[in-house]
Amino acid sequence: MPAEYKGLNEECGIFGIWGHEHAVQMTYYGLHSLQHRGQEGTGIVVKNDQHLVIHKGIGLLNDVFTKEKVKELVGNAAIGHVRYSTSGGTGYENVQPLLFHSHTGSLAIAHNGNLLNADQLKLSLEKQGSIFQTNSDTEVLAHLIKRSVKTNCLVEKVKAALNELVGAYALLLLTENQMIVALDPKGFHPLALGRFGESYVVASETCAFDLIGASHVRDIEPGELLVISDAGVEVERFAPKESEAFCAMEYVYFSRPDSILSGVTVHTARKEMGKILAQEAPVDADIVVAVPDSGISAAIGYAEATNIPYEMGLIKNRYVGRTFIQPSQELREQGVKMKLAPVRGIVQGKRVVLIDDSLVRGTTSRRIVRMLFEAGAKEVHLRISSPVIQHPCYYGVDFSTREELIAHRYSLEQICQEVGATSLAYLSQSGLVKAIGRKNDGYCLACFNGDYPIKEGIAYGRSLQTCGC
Repeated sequence: MPAEYKGLNEECGIFGIWGHEHAVQMTYYGLHSLQHRGQEGTGIVVKNDQHLVIHKGIGLLNDVFTKEKVKELVGNAAIGHVRYSTSGGTGYENVQPLLFHSHTGSLAIAHNGNLLNADQLKLSLEKQGSIFQTNSDTEVLAHLIKRSVKTNCLVEKVKAALNELVGAYALLLLTENQMIVALDPKGFHPLALGRFGESYVVASETCAFDLIGASHVRDIEPGELLVISDAGVEVERFAPKESEAFCAMEYVYFSRPDSILSGVTVHTARKEMGKILAQEAPVDADIVVAVPDSGISAAIGYAEATNIPYEMGLIKNRYVGRTFIQPSQELREQGVKMKLAPVRGIVQGKRVVLIDDSLVRGTTSRRIVRMLFEAGAKEVHLRISSPVIQHPCYYGVDFSTREELIAHRYSLEQICQEVGATSLAYLSQSGLVKAIGRKNDGYCLACFNGDYPIKEGIAYGRSLQTCGC
């Protein structure tokens, strides 16, 4: 999706299951719950007897996996991936999982995140004779595993390879004999372990467990490595747990409202963001309106805290595909109108508090504010349920370069003028942390305050337009 239309882009989503006779069907449903994390490509690798079989493609899950295709894929273990990529990372060859074959067996890898030193590792591996077929970080990991310590033990090879990585990664690896799960030492991205009868499941978010009827056992710990096989689950570590840096934007935007992250339900956290935002930035208004969908929970919280009625002043068209977006200003404007529509009878003559989860470039906010005024709104007070985004992300989120961020170029008053709002206010950083309320307060807030948990990220200078997964 063009940068001018969408401010934030989803991370990827991964799902795996071991020990279920309908592994592909379970993976399909699990990925369906994670579709919000990536809509550009998807794939599943299944363990069929002693062989790994893959099917993947460009597009949404329903487009790539027809009923006939799902029936064709048979096995008792599988891993799957839904993908979002930035420019330069599209193409069938980059759709995951990636499957590799060698004389010692097959290996499939699904990855969510961004490896900061991937370019340096790739250059080193190429000098040693490696040939790459994709521009994905995931392929770099596969080469590292193959070339790691001189042992036949795959788990030890994986541990050695992971210790060469710098960055954010949640990983699923599948072989003919086992499924390996790993999370980077700082735990940037969510990853959870579940149980479905005698089967084990792993997913980026717990909402995937809910759909298939699995129970949530626990979250994967940073620096932890799990080996799942017919013998059960073995828990090991490939690195000590560092000071945790869980992505705060998972609570603000990326995760589904019904997911539970570190014991906190996302909807509850977002609703609390709205309540605290109401305390920090009250306004005299007639109705509260949300930018659907990720702004709804915060808008409900804002309305409850202020006793201002919450109204459905914007309607989202859920049947608009992504292909209508075209590289022209006129068609982009039309695209926003196709995606969102104001309810004139609700907003006309009203002083509106408009709640959105974030403001990155400002382009979409400007168009939504304009639509509300055109529908007869008397005032539009824009309230953002996250802090000001002033810095790019190096850890797997497609925030644009610093120069493209509206808050990098303009003051609060200037941003308000740029988007055409009557007034503008953001949630404070302390308010965000308080709203989330995790027992462990180790967050990555780098996009808000520029305090990067991995300082090497700035030194490596990894292009922000390169998708790690």
